[in-house]
Amino acid sequence: MTATSRPAVRTGSPRILIIRRDNIGDLVCTTPLVAALRRRYPEAWLGALVNDYSRPVLDNNPDLDEVFSYQKAKHRGSDQGLFGVYWQRLKMLAALRRRRIDYVVLAAPGFQASAERFARLVGARHIIGFDNGTRLADMKVPVQSVGPLHQVEIVFKLLAPLGITGQPPALSLNADPQRVARFRPLLGAPSGPVVGVHISARESNRRWPDAHFAELIDALMVREAATVVLTWAPGGRDRSEFPGDDGSARQLLSQRDDKRLLAIATHDLADLIASLSICDVVICSDGGPVHLSAALGKPVVCLFGDERPALWHPWGVPYRLLQPPSQQVRDIAVAEVLSACSSLLAEVKRRG
Repeated sequence: MTATSRPAVRTGSPRILIIRRDNIGDLVCTTPLVAALRRRYPEAWLGALVNDYSRPVLDNNPDLDEVFSYQKAKHRGSDQGLFGVYWQRLKMLAALRRRRIDYVVLAAPGFQASAERFARLVGARHIIGFDNGTRLADMKVPVQSVGPLHQVEIVFKLLAPLGITGQPPALSLNADPQRVARFRPLLGAPSGPVVGVHISARESNRRWPDAHFAELIDALMVREAATVVLTWAPGGRDRSEFPGDDGSARQLLSQRDDKRLLAIATHDLADLIASLSICDVVICSDGGPVHLSAALGKPVVCLFGDERPALWHPWGVPYRLLQPPSQQVRDIAVAEVLSACSSLLAEVKRRG
């Protein structure tokens, strides 16, 4: 479609649906887009369509009127039939069709056939997407090809057809108040900083050795007088949805008995968000926890494997990013992480 025939942008109270069916970090990086839409259209109906696994990222988002989620077939439980999964999805799509959506925003840089299917079935008047192979979008945005941009900045460019440009706002994430109220008293009255240490990572090249975590935790409690909040994904390493670290956590906890070490097995994403929210600084491998921490306003020490820092660094908060030449997180030395954390804590203290 040429520029002269571009669809007119509706003013007033349009009905807008954002589709982002990717992982946790991707969805967190889409929250500035949601916030900007709310500022531009304060009276609009704003909805989001995401997968069940990532939904807690948006559950307490004040800019959204409604969040729709679906379960991926591969994530269904052993007691769930395939028919039931798809039946629930059909009911969700029917409910969205009744909303008479004006705009669907395909909020992902790459072409996603499944997202396009959702957009088609929703029956929106207009579909906004990158010019990345999509045949469905009638309001296309050129794919960014010049200069290194962050994921937040890339996705934010999708708002240009609606007249929204400039610098993206901050990430947005609100922890469940009830879960925070359950975790915070466990800290007691810490005399030093509260440092979150998340030991789980999905990919092997992002995993840091257990022995390194043990040395780091001891050093933080001695050198920084820190209270350490140890978090991990529960279960075994063979867990299909996300490799669990119960074994590693047991080993770390069995070797030390200190009230300044608080262990929280994050049984779901809402637990992880709440546990990160009670920390002053977070140390973790590249992945969802990096972006969750940044969205909560927490400074981050992040251990990177083969991801591109310019694209995925923590957005909008102080951070220290460590990436070895081998692009294997296991090759990052404990001394490097400890030094990065000390530097970050000092910066936070200076800023007050």
